[in-house]
Amino acid sequence: MQIHCAAGFSFVKEGESVMKIGVLALQGAVAEHIRSLEAAGAEAVAVKRVEQLDELEGLVIPGGESTTIGKLMRNYGFIDAVRQFAGQGKPLFGTCAGLIVLAEEIEGQEEAHLRLMDMTVARNAFGRQRESFETDLDVKGIDEPIRAVFIRAPLIKKVGKDVDVLSTYNDEIVTARQGHLLAASYHPELTDDYRLHAYFVDMVKEAAASKA
Repeated sequence: MQIHCAAGFSFVKEGESVMKIGVLALQGAVAEHIRSLEAAGAEAVAVKRVEQLDELEGLVIPGGESTTIGKLMRNYGFIDAVRQFAGQGKPLFGTCAGLIVLAEEIEGQEEAHLRLMDMTVARNAFGRQRESFETDLDVKGIDEPIRAVFIRAPLIKKVGKDVDVLSTYNDEIVTARQGHLLAASYHPELTDDYRLHAYFVDMVKEAAASKA
């Protein structure tokens, strides 16, 4: 896998408070998300208990298998807790399967999970594991293309009027934002380019400042 660094970036200004952001640690690349968030200037923690949400200003839902993640979230009480977290205006960032967990509707599936983001998604839209790939991706709000790794990636098939499309690949939506909710079809944590995590950290800072 080709690694691209975001050298020269400095995301924490002197005297600026450090945001505490959690990574839901039920499945997926938890350590890699923590590394990327810390590189972007946040304090990052693995979240295994609902009570930890009270200490956080933002939360990442990583990739993995969306049905399994949804089941584990139900088993451990995270569905209602994360909905309440989002209801407080605290930002969420879902990557790959995490995007599916955020969605209002999943194609071919009767039951969605958090139902927070006004979008319809398709699971495994890019094919199986062997059809994984990486590419440079233009993302609205980030100056230079980021490196994106697609592994059994979902697609955003349809979005509501309040959803801002941040990037597309082959005319398909792969990054979107709805207020304090951010979703990416790919795995930004699997490279050393942490600018999408920095974008999310900025979302968390803005949300925290609005409540101050």
